[in-house]
Amino acid sequence: MTTATEPTAGWRDSARRIAPLAWPVLVGQVSVLAFGTIDTLFVARFAAHDLAALAVGAAAYITVFIGFMGVLMALSPIVGQLQGAGRHAEAGAQLHQALWVGLGLALLGSTLLAFPAPFLALAQTAPEVEPRVRGYLLALAFSLPASLLFTLFRAFNTAVSRPKVVMAIQLGGLAAKVPLSAALVFGVPALGVPALGVVGCGIATAIAMWAQVLLAWRVLRRDRFYDRYAIWGRGLDRPARAPLVAQLKLGVPLGLSILVEVTGFAFMALFIARLGTTAVAGHQLAVNLVSLMFMVPLAIGNAASTLVAQAVGAGRHADAARLGWHALAGGTGLALVLGLVVFVLREPVLGLYTADPAVRGAALALVAWLAVFHAADAAQTIAAFVLRAYKITVVSVLIYVAALWGVGLTGGYWLAFDLSGSTPAALRGAPGYWFASTAGLVVAAVALSGVMGWVLRRSRQPAPPAPPPAG
Repeated sequence: MTTATEPTAGWRDSARRIAPLAWPVLVGQVSVLAFGTIDTLFVARFAAHDLAALAVGAAAYITVFIGFMGVLMALSPIVGQLQGAGRHAEAGAQLHQALWVGLGLALLGSTLLAFPAPFLALAQTAPEVEPRVRGYLLALAFSLPASLLFTLFRAFNTAVSRPKVVMAIQLGGLAAKVPLSAALVFGVPALGVPALGVVGCGIATAIAMWAQVLLAWRVLRRDRFYDRYAIWGRGLDRPARAPLVAQLKLGVPLGLSILVEVTGFAFMALFIARLGTTAVAGHQLAVNLVSLMFMVPLAIGNAASTLVAQAVGAGRHADAARLGWHALAGGTGLALVLGLVVFVLREPVLGLYTADPAVRGAALALVAWLAVFHAADAAQTIAAFVLRAYKITVVSVLIYVAALWGVGLTGGYWLAFDLSGSTPAALRGAPGYWFASTAGLVVAAVALSGVMGWVLRRSRQPAPPAPPPAG
């Protein structure tokens, strides 16, 4: 049932509201992904061993960063609901508390990256590749604190519908990253800069990320828009139990759900590394392509989550439900179309990455599942983002563990290494992982969409009448 404050609106209205928030997120996230794409393109032309080191190192870094990023992203639905309710000073106070969480996670994460022995053991890294992985991860250990601090800036601005400023800074970081990576990977003999290969990529990333943090700090200080949130003028608030517990109660399950999702694919890269340099290099190209496509549903999910959280905070539950459904259906349909287009054009697209016929052939065998993989990935992502707007995260962890670890990772290992002795030849090796991962994403998409539907229906039901006063 709609009210005077919740006019009936259709697809066009939802698209009109989602698009202005989604496209800056899309551009910004593409610029972030371009960090990895640039590294892949440069390193693929430098040396196969460095490309293999990039695949293993990137998997380790993503495992650490994404999990911690998920914890910090709890700031977004909290601030989004406060924004919808007009409680701006409380939203600013939540940013202060989130900074304490971010600093703690940065210390832990940088330590894990600086001492990567567990990751190297899991990947069974070749002796000629291991020193390259260590050097790359050491550089990223210096980059991680900046990445996590910028995550808080992004989460806050997304929640208050200011994605364009985040996009502008991310584009500035990319503009710095490109020449830095080129110079450090291939060297500049005239300036005495040696060719560092994959290690140069890590150093370039660290420099670019700290530049982004400095720009973000300047924006928060100078832009009068943020005055209403009372962020400055009192130093950094002391840690406060209630808001920290609230953030961690939401953020830890959120981080775990994202970690389970990402580690399913990160561990896939580590296991595929056991199949040899060509297999893992082909996998890295396919992952980079899929990751680029993923930016579209990620942007839609971010925008939908912001609008849904603000609507919930303002008490507009029918509006929130309508936005959630339209985002899910529209984003999934768009992903299916994009997946089919890229599948048809897969050979020339992969040719842009590498001229090595062996690596390109290994990648071609993996993108056979592209359209279904991408559509299912879009559906589960958008549904999860809508649930986050309602501060529902625990169920996502359970679904991801069963679908992505159970079906995807475990099933993929079973097929790839032919543990049953009956795996078809076409599904042995890396293709087995991609088949199982696609199946896992389909399971996750169906389950999360079902939960989302249940939550949205319940949220639109009128609250039960208050009991009559006693006496």
